[in-house]
Amino acid sequence: MDIAIVGIRGIPANYGGFETFVENLAPRLVSRGHRVTVYGRSNNINYDKEFYKGVRIRILPTISHKYLDTVFHTFLCTIDSIFRDFDVVLFCNSANGIFTMIPRLLNIPVIVNVDGLEWQREKWNWFGKTYYKFSEWISTLLPNATVTDAISVKRYYLEKFRKDTVYIPYGTSAEKVESKRILDAFQLKPDDYVLYVSRLEPENNAHLVIKAFQQAKTNKKLVIVGDAPYSSDYIRELKATRDKRIIFTGYVFGEGYKELQSQAYFYIQATSVGGTHPALLEGMGYGNCVLANDVPEHREVLAKSGFYFRKNDWRDLREKIQYLLDHPEIVNGFREKAQNRARNVYSWDKIVQDYETLFHQLTKSKFLK
Repeated sequence: MDIAIVGIRGIPANYGGFETFVENLAPRLVSRGHRVTVYGRSNNINYDKEFYKGVRIRILPTISHKYLDTVFHTFLCTIDSIFRDFDVVLFCNSANGIFTMIPRLLNIPVIVNVDGLEWQREKWNWFGKTYYKFSEWISTLLPNATVTDAISVKRYYLEKFRKDTVYIPYGTSAEKVESKRILDAFQLKPDDYVLYVSRLEPENNAHLVIKAFQQAKTNKKLVIVGDAPYSSDYIRELKATRDKRIIFTGYVFGEGYKELQSQAYFYIQATSVGGTHPALLEGMGYGNCVLANDVPEHREVLAKSGFYFRKNDWRDLREKIQYLLDHPEIVNGFREKAQNRARNVYSWDKIVQDYETLFHQLTKSKFLK
C-alpha cells in the first residue's frame, strides 16, 4: 500500500506523543513492504533528506500560531495528498477531522486517530474548546474509521456519539541503555534522580510535581524533561523554583532520552488529560517504577504494575514520592512488573499489525478491482 500520514509536526520526532507514535509506526510499515509518506511542518522539522528510516518526508509550510498551526498545515497536506495517488490517509488529531471530507469525496479511504479529549486542556479558550468538541463529532462521521488509543476514550465516543471506534493503543519496545552522555552533561548519576516527562502545559501538572518534590527529604534530583511552544508564562513560573535539586532539560529525544529513562530512580506520570501517553509506556518499557496521577487512562495502562496518587493532589503526591524515596526495595520490585506489562500488552509489533489490518480492510475493494 501507499500510505500517507498527516496532522503531526513531522519526523524525526522532536515534539510530542503523535510524533513519537509516527516515528515508531511508519518505519515498521515500510519494513513490511509498504510505501509511507509522513508530512511535516516547516517551522518544526529541520531535515533536508528525502527519506528517514525508509519513510518519505514531505515538508510543507504552516502558520506559527497557536490556533492556526495544526489546521492550516493539515489543510495544505490534505490538498497535496489528493494528487499523489495514496491508497489510504491516516490523520492524527481530532482537530483535523474536518479535512477528511476532501479525500473521501475522491474515494480515498481515511482514518482519524483522535487522541484524547483535547478540549479539556487549559491552554484553549472557549473557541478552541468549542472547535475540538465539534471536531470530535465530525471525526465520528466523515472518516472511514476512527481510532482511539485508550479504552476510556473509546467508551467516551461510544457513550456520547454512539460511535464504536477502533481501539489501537500506543506501543513500546524500549530497552535500557548504559551510556551516560546526557547524564554527564547535567551532572546526574544513575538512580540518583526522579524523572518527569511531558509538554509543560498546566494540565500535565509539572507544577504539582515540583511543589510536592520541593518538600521531599532527599538528596536525589528531579529532572523535568519537556517544553511547550505556547506556554511561556507557565514555564517561567515553573523555572522560578529556587530548589537546586530541580533540573530542566528542555526537549530531549533520541539516545539522550533513552539514557534518562533507563537510569532514573523512578518515573512520575502526572498528566490528567489525554489518551495513552507514550512517555508512560516508555517509562514502563525502560523498566521504571511508575508513580501516576490516578486517572482512568493511567489505570488502564499501568493496572497493578505501578503506584498512584490521588488525582491532582500534590499532598498525596508528596507522600508517595517520599515513600518511594524511602523504600528502594519496593521501587526495584515494581520496575520489573512495569516492564513485563509493557512488553506483554503494548508490543509495537502487535500495534503495527493492527494498523496494517485496518488499512487492508479499508483498501480491499480498491485492490480487488
